[in-house]
Amino acid sequence: MTHRIYNFNPGPATLPLEVLETARQELLDYRGTGMSVMEISHRSAEFDDINDTAIALFREVLGLDESYHVLFLGGGASTQFAMVPMNFLSKDKTAAYVDTGSWSSKAIKEARVFGNVHLAGSSKDSSYDHIPYQPDLPGDAVYLHITSNNTIFGTQYQQFPDPKGLPLICDMSSDIASRQLDFRKFDLIYAGAQKNLGPAGVTVIIIKQTLLDKCADGIPAIFNYKTHAGKKSLYNTPPAFPIYIVKLVMEWVKKQGGLAAVEKVNRAKKDRIYEMIDRYPDYFKGTVKPDSRSWMNITLRLPNEDLEKKFIAEARAAGMGGLKGHRSVGGIRVSLYNAMPLEGADKLTQFMEDFKNKN
Repeated sequence: MTHRIYNFNPGPATLPLEVLETARQELLDYRGTGMSVMEISHRSAEFDDINDTAIALFREVLGLDESYHVLFLGGGASTQFAMVPMNFLSKDKTAAYVDTGSWSSKAIKEARVFGNVHLAGSSKDSSYDHIPYQPDLPGDAVYLHITSNNTIFGTQYQQFPDPKGLPLICDMSSDIASRQLDFRKFDLIYAGAQKNLGPAGVTVIIIKQTLLDKCADGIPAIFNYKTHAGKKSLYNTPPAFPIYIVKLVMEWVKKQGGLAAVEKVNRAKKDRIYEMIDRYPDYFKGTVKPDSRSWMNITLRLPNEDLEKKFIAEARAAGMGGLKGHRSVGGIRVSLYNAMPLEGADKLTQFMEDFKNKN
């Protein structure tokens, strides 16, 4: 029997067991082709079906119409940090960015290569312990960029800002498809798959036609969103196997009952952990303000680092891995992506109670 732990890693992260089992069954012979998905041509009818189905599932599950293009590209969200300003910013223009952590800071750094950046909000001075909900938007901005969930610092937008008519661009890498949202309020969403959607290697971009029309001319074709939208992400060889897994994950989300059902389970999971933090605030010390608490990445500290090391080691021995905080901040981090079952959160909650009582 396969040994599986409760995998709380922040990314690459846990995947639904049902998805992994399907991939295993189809790995050597994808639906009678005699080839693996990793071997079939991206120009084949079989891969067209995978690609088209994945696109349709994103539109269906997120409630979007065909005015939104769904792209599957390589390079991770870090490439999107550069592609966004490359397509929509220039030396004579200004973009508004909200700084809520390490990833938004990197996005800001890349944007400054292409044009002016107005810092519309930041929680850096308080160690990124909250979301600055009211951005300061300059009149000459061409778009507003935010990061919906911050994996390192454990904050998340619980309500999104009014962009005042600006295109709203969002790095949603770590919480896409985890709750019900009006995704139509966003003009561009990008998300590295390796947290909530699939394995590392593919990035999902959802872009509205009205923003696509504004892509800059004179940039390399491979970095132009119009190129990929016009070819349904098949301009060059796509990350075929990760796209296949993403399709399976979206089928799994739909089978659960869509985002309403996924949100219900995610709400229950995060409530379990935060209730423990709130019950023993002097022992399990939350690091963010309550109105900015992430559902996906819960960050906390224990009374000292020795206890933290012991907590991580004993949890791992008890079948729960990936709980070490990011190296830049330390502490404990509990990642509760869609594929983490409620039973995992329950087991961790009981472990927290027992650990406190013993230590």
